[in-house]
Amino acid sequence: MGKRLVITVDGPAGAGKSTVSKIIAMKLSYIYLDTGALYRAFACKMANERISADDEKQLSDLCAGIDISLKSVDGDIRIFVGDEDVTEKIRTQEIGMLASKVSAVPIVRKALLSIQRETGGDRGVVAEGRDMGTVVFPDADFKFFLVASVAERSRRRFTELVERGESADFEEVKRDLILRDRQDSERKTAPLKPSEDSIIIDSTDMSVIDVVEDMMMIIQGPGIE
Repeated sequence: MGKRLVITVDGPAGAGKSTVSKIIAMKLSYIYLDTGALYRAFACKMANERISADDEKQLSDLCAGIDISLKSVDGDIRIFVGDEDVTEKIRTQEIGMLASKVSAVPIVRKALLSIQRETGGDRGVVAEGRDMGTVVFPDADFKFFLVASVAERSRRRFTELVERGESADFEEVKRDLILRDRQDSERKTAPLKPSEDSIIIDSTDMSVIDVVEDMMMIIQGPGIE
């Protein structure tokens, strides 16, 4: 058994992080850590309790009492808030935008940071998000940063929504994506950006298989068992 690695995959929405991270985790028999789902689960709880992202007191109280966990159910990773499975509920555009906004709040980031690190621990993990390589796992063995053009990322997100049976307008999806990019990149706390030692991969004209193969070649290079 070789060293159990920590692999981070960061990048903007729609770049393909979740898909390739899941495949790589499966190939390596590692834990897949979807950090975006943690923020979405927090945002879902906020929405249910009608808590504003600007209300620091209520956010502080929510951070102190919220129970968010990732569990394996029939081989699939599900996200829970308390005993409620919110895996499907957190994938709406509305929750995604709220998650992006609240992810800039320091007290929320601090509360979820411990959950992320505990999930990784000393086990092999593929962690995907927006600040995995810069904040959560700065000493990761491999750091990837996936990018793609706005047009391609919008197409992917639009297709995803349609396939889930949701009504979607392409131009609205594109506008939301651009707004989310700006929120993620301009926030003062842990802004979206590649670390200096990140390996940047542009997936615009690449298939999922191509991206995975490139990443696996790097991970399984000389000296890695």
